[in-house]
Amino acid sequence: MTAAEPTSAEQTTTELHFRPAVAADVPALVALVQSAYRGEASRVGWTTEAHLLEGQRTDEAAVAELLGRADSVVLIAERVGALVACCHLERRSAAAYFGMFSVSPAAQGGGLGRRVLARAEEWARAEWGATEMEMTVIEQRADLIAWYERRGFARTGVFEPFPYGDERFGKPLRPDLRFEKLVKSLA
Repeated sequence: MTAAEPTSAEQTTTELHFRPAVAADVPALVALVQSAYRGEASRVGWTTEAHLLEGQRTDEAAVAELLGRADSVVLIAERVGALVACCHLERRSAAAYFGMFSVSPAAQGGGLGRRVLARAEEWARAEWGATEMEMTVIEQRADLIAWYERRGFARTGVFEPFPYGDERFGKPLRPDLRFEKLVKSLA
């Protein structure tokens, strides 16, 4: 644990602060997303994809592009001034797309993810009038899909192919990856 990361006691007693990301946050966001999903650091938490993919999850250009899009926001969650979680929201008609959801591996398992998801839902309703939230999850992530189902998301049976050959999204370790669309009513 680094000096910037709060202890377990601090995590439960320290206020969580949410704000939209700005350009200066891009390097820290990339590091957080990478640590939550890829490489050895990700194996500390339960959201790792290291058994399915290696390489990068995102890069600075991709995150900066999200920050520059209309109808797009990256929400940051901070404790004691340290970035502990984030998510990306994008308005899509009456729905909001939810993605790039990342919680620091050291902070996983204590309810932080539920709080970030709830804040994202509030943002989508209040700022955009969204009546639905949608996302895609790698189909082979049964534990993650079950977590979202416990929070009101439903599997749709709609699938999208994994972008094989595009190393911006990582190097697949198996040939059968695909995304499933999940949807939740916000009404």
